[in-house]
Amino acid sequence: MPVDRLLPSDAAHDLIARTRAFGDRELTPRAGACEAEALYPTGLFRALGRAGLSGLPYPVRYGGGGQPYEVYLQVLEELAVRWVGLADALHVHTLACLPAAGHGTDAQREQWLPGMFDGVLIGGHGRAEPHVGADPSAVACRAERTRGGHLLVGTQVELAHGGRAHFHTVFARTGPARPDVSCFLAPGADEYLYFGPPEQSLGLRAFPTTTAYWDGVYLEPERLIGVRDRGLRIAFEILDAGRLGAAACATGLAQAALEIATDFAARPDRGVVAECAGAIDSARAMYLDAARRRDAGLSYTRQASVAELVAVEAAMETSTAAVRILGAAADEFPVHRYAREAATLHRRATPTGTGGDPRPPRRDAAGLAAVGP
Repeated sequence: MPVDRLLPSDAAHDLIARTRAFGDRELTPRAGACEAEALYPTGLFRALGRAGLSGLPYPVRYGGGGQPYEVYLQVLEELAVRWVGLADALHVHTLACLPAAGHGTDAQREQWLPGMFDGVLIGGHGRAEPHVGADPSAVACRAERTRGGHLLVGTQVELAHGGRAHFHTVFARTGPARPDVSCFLAPGADEYLYFGPPEQSLGLRAFPTTTAYWDGVYLEPERLIGVRDRGLRIAFEILDAGRLGAAACATGLAQAALEIATDFAARPDRGVVAECAGAIDSARAMYLDAARRRDAGLSYTRQASVAELVAVEAAMETSTAAVRILGAAADEFPVHRYAREAATLHRRATPTGTGGDPRPPRRDAAGLAAVGP
């Protein structure tokens, strides 16, 4: 049974209805096969753009949906009920658009945002760095000033859309002090950008997550977003918004598992079902409270952190309960996949940097300055 939602406008109700129809038509039939074979669904972001589901929380002037975060997150949840991998990928893309939309110049917005919002340009975003973790003030990736721009040097792990994105949001060190971090829209492909193999994850396999090695990628001046050395504010905005999106995706996954368990189990344990329903309702209420605070311009960092934690726990609890409730019939439904995807979301909720740095020898800034861009 669809979730009975309290929405702020008739337009929001229409948007949720369109989202459900799109998900049933485009996502549900493809999700299982794409995840099982780790097949990237080419063209799906264009379809999202045509359906008006890309760029929802951003200005209409540039092709966005002009929706509050309260509505955008509920759209994400509805998509996650049908395919959490796609919802997570859209969420990452939306985060990658945040710097240009919120902190870019008018010229940068005109240049980038229309393509970002109509599904032509797909954005990627790195969750962590080796030996650093996800603390944006501790980044080791650096952007060295050179003639007319910067050279990007460093490694990012857990880069979403790695190898598929047209641009990546990157935070790099641009000065000696810990706060000297700047935000850039880096290219999705470059002769000095290398990708590792896709992450071997138990769940969310259709949309690749990989390691990126920036080996002296040249960044033109217009790729710097906001003020140089003052990018931490943007990074923390992405961190908070990212937790909200993760919470919405996890809530949708839990909802999908609960619906299957209650609709198809011969005799579902009413106590277990009630516990799972309560966990889902709590997760939804928490992420909506945080979203409404965001929409009102209030601080929501603590609320977003709690919402993500509660939601991923609800997804873990409900997906594993669905497997138990269905018993021998579980193989006939995607609940095993849901359990694997919930475990992946749970791991990503507390990322840590790992791995070495096998980059090939790079160019230096002086070398590029000598030959020019």
